[in-house]
Amino acid sequence: MALVPAFIFAPRPVAASMSGGGFGDQRNFIDSLSESFVDYWSSGDRNLPPGLKRLVEYWFYYHLVKAVIAAILLIVLIALGVLLWKAFLRAGGLGAGSRATLASAGAIVTALALFSLVTVEGNFQDAMAPFSSVMSMLPVHASHGELADTLHQVRQHLADYPDTGARTPPALKVMVGDFSRFHAVRVVTATILAAVLIGMSVVSFRRIARTGASDRRTRRVFRSFGLLSALLAPAVIVVAWANVTVTADPAPALLGFFKGGW
Repeated sequence: MALVPAFIFAPRPVAASMSGGGFGDQRNFIDSLSESFVDYWSSGDRNLPPGLKRLVEYWFYYHLVKAVIAAILLIVLIALGVLLWKAFLRAGGLGAGSRATLASAGAIVTALALFSLVTVEGNFQDAMAPFSSVMSMLPVHASHGELADTLHQVRQHLADYPDTGARTPPALKVMVGDFSRFHAVRVVTATILAAVLIGMSVVSFRRIARTGASDRRTRRVFRSFGLLSALLAPAVIVVAWANVTVTADPAPALLGFFKGGW
């Protein structure tokens, strides 16, 4: 399937063309990010300096392309999964081996669709708050040099935020606000996903209730979907709630990241 190699190889050149150039390998990207982050912190300005702005733009387009490709792949997998499960439900005249093959293929496609859904959600979150997302590439364990000094200052201010005593650095306010937005996006997407899963579970069990006891294959398929959805929904709700708390008070979680806990 062409979408898989496209997901792997297309985002980097597309993002480079949209943001005005690439950054070579990952080492070069991290070095550029480190230098730009130090410049931003010491600038005393809310606005990102040109170097960091270009990095953030690149990161935005990189994850936007990945999200779009993953979304297309998700649609394809859902359509393929529907065809496979319908074929399985109509496979009464086929042998046990053919039915098992259809069921296995349907299960694999369903698992891949769930993985694609998580991939879409993750890359959408990264694209909606690219500044916080790109910070995940920052070498927060640096022990010497200007970056280490800057990271130490960031940790000190975050430990007392918002009561930092002296004037709060403008860059810190931007970082905290964007980190809150980063998790707010996950709250929205996880809430929508939880609602979809609950809806799928309800529809599946209603379908079971309308299906005669003699149609065991149909009842088994929809019971599996209903139970899977019912099991996944609470986990997604927990994720949404965890992100609600970070959205409301992002500074402690951001401090945890700069201490190497993310």
